[in-house]
Amino acid sequence: MNYLKFGTGRKPFVLIPGLSIQSVLNMGDAVKNAFRKYENDFNFYLIDRREDLPPVYTVADMARDTAEKMKELGLKDVCLFGASQGGMIAMLIAAWYPELVKKLVLGSTACHVLEEGLPVLNNWIRLAQEKRGVDLYVNFGEKIYPKTLFEQWKRLLEAAGKGVENEEFERFVILAKGTYGFDARPELSKIKCPVLVMGSEDDAVLGAEGSREIARLLGCQIHMYKDYGHACYDTAPDFKERMVKFFIQK
Repeated sequence: MNYLKFGTGRKPFVLIPGLSIQSVLNMGDAVKNAFRKYENDFNFYLIDRREDLPPVYTVADMARDTAEKMKELGLKDVCLFGASQGGMIAMLIAAWYPELVKKLVLGSTACHVLEEGLPVLNNWIRLAQEKRGVDLYVNFGEKIYPKTLFEQWKRLLEAAGKGVENEEFERFVILAKGTYGFDARPELSKIKCPVLVMGSEDDAVLGAEGSREIARLLGCQIHMYKDYGHACYDTAPDFKERMVKFFIQK
C-alpha cells in the first residue's frame, strides 16, 4: 500500500481518501498544499488502497488492510479522517482497532449504502467498464462538486479523462463494487473515540441522510454544509479548520 507522508508535527494524522478514478497520490502536491497551514502541528499520512487488488475487495477488506498498514508504520492514537468511501473504511477501523484511533472525523459518508446512492455508483461502474474516461471524469465531477465549480473545472476533467489507463479502469470498478452491501451499523457501538461528522445537504452521491444517520446512531457532533456538494471536504473553505479544531481540542 503506497502512502504519502508530510508535515513535521508530533500528532499523527491519517487521511483515507474516497473512491477515485486514478490514485489520489497523483495529486500529492495538492493535498500537501491543502494542509500546509497545519504541517507544523501534525505528521500527515495519506494512505492509498492496496496495489494488488483481488477480484472482490470489500470496504471491510480495505479497512483491515489500511489498519495493518497503520500498524506497520508504527501509528497509534491517530487523528483519523475519512472522506466518502474513505469514511466507511475509517469508521470500521475505529470500531475494530480502537487502539489506533484517538479521534475520528467522517466527511460525506454513510454507515450503509443508501438506496439513492446506488444509481450514481452503478453509472460510474458502467462508464469505467466501457472505458469511457472522459464521460466518467465529467460525470464524477458533476456529482461530487457544486455546479459553479464543476463548470469551472469541466475542461480539466475532460483532459484528465483522456489519460485513464485500462488498468485504472479495472481498478476503479473493483474498488467501486467494494461498496456494495456495506453496512457498518452493527459495528458503530464499538466506536468509543470522539467523532465529528461533516456532510452536505446537497450531497448527490450518498445523500445528506447518510451523514445525519451516523450522527444519530453515535450521538456525536455533526456539521452540515449547504451548496458545497458531496466533496465539501475539498470545497468548503472552513472544512479543514473545523476538522483540525476538533482534533486539537481537549
